[in-house]
Amino acid sequence: MSRQALIAVALLALAALLGFGGYTLWRKDYVRSEEMVDLPRTGEAASNPLYVLKLALAKDGAKVDARQRLLLAQHPLQPRDTVLIYRDPRTLAAPDAKALLEWVARGGHLIVRTPPWRERLGETKVPVLDEVGVTLLDAADNQDNGQRSGCANLHERGREPQLVFCGARRFYFYNADAAPEAAWGDEDSAYVYARLPYGEGKVDVLADMDFLSNRGGSALAAFAGVGHGDDEVAQPSNAAFARQVLAPNYRAGTIHLIYAADVPSLWQTLIRNSWMAWLPLLLWLAAWLWQRMQRFGPLRPAPAMERRSLLEHIVASGEHIYRYGYGPSLYASVRAAFLLRLRRRDPYAASIEGEAQVELLAQRYKNEPGLGPAQIRDALAHPLARDHAAFRTRIATLIRMRNRL
Repeated sequence: MSRQALIAVALLALAALLGFGGYTLWRKDYVRSEEMVDLPRTGEAASNPLYVLKLALAKDGAKVDARQRLLLAQHPLQPRDTVLIYRDPRTLAAPDAKALLEWVARGGHLIVRTPPWRERLGETKVPVLDEVGVTLLDAADNQDNGQRSGCANLHERGREPQLVFCGARRFYFYNADAAPEAAWGDEDSAYVYARLPYGEGKVDVLADMDFLSNRGGSALAAFAGVGHGDDEVAQPSNAAFARQVLAPNYRAGTIHLIYAADVPSLWQTLIRNSWMAWLPLLLWLAAWLWQRMQRFGPLRPAPAMERRSLLEHIVASGEHIYRYGYGPSLYASVRAAFLLRLRRRDPYAASIEGEAQVELLAQRYKNEPGLGPAQIRDALAHPLARDHAAFRTRIATLIRMRNRL
């Protein structure tokens, strides 16, 4: 066996030994285990921030309808229904706000929140809240007084207090027509919740609704036994408070959950989830642009293109010949070309010379202006050396006479 064959066999044996040893060590230290991993939300659960509340209410026996827009024409409200508007109330159109208040006056229950406190309101009118007499604190007021932007403690008997309404826009209700049936807060730190009577119905105003969302709390899920790993569904305090908020018309009619779809933008989705596709394409595009781009530095003129014009070559050749004193040769060539065509067109005129030929040609060109006997006589006579004007005139006349034959 050759030396190369022995080396190959030794390498194969070493590879097999290493493979067997690694497999043995892996089998020795390998331990089978199970791990529960929460999958990301999909479908409505990913876009509806009140999805857990919807499931909890349905499982608790309440009739619930969740949608992104109010759509009063397609979803008429009954006197004992409940409408929860999770969105900023400033997004309500004036006709919708008026229709909601008329429906509340007939016995409906409306639940709204205040706008986010980080935005200054100034003189901006807030639908529904202005009509029921709620006065909102502006962002500057919340920043000046830490108590007005701090958290509120949600207490339940036998449990630790829970912080809610952190950084929410608080309010007053001293412009309301009637005293609230329930309120949470005081005159010093303002209020985070109030239930105001309006006609035969009620309007609940909350500083925010995070405790009802998928992210913020149980939303009755503790009672219904539904939820997600990050919903904090084991917070009975949130569930109890949500049940109190929904109490006036609970199970008496339909609960309408109006939310704004919480869908990430297309660019955000592409950047986060599709970088393995667009990053190599971006690098390839940058390399292609680097290869195709012009060099750095001062601009250079474009290189002269190849020119194949026959006329330019003839003109350049004639100028070169004339410049070096061969003008008589050029004249002789043009005169010979004229006489050659004259011999084919009029052999008799080509066979004679002198004044007789001039007179015969003048008769032939009598209808051509500028071709009289004097011009023809000069054209047939050799020009003087270095007489540029005479050279050009004779050449032009001979060419004209040749073209008229």
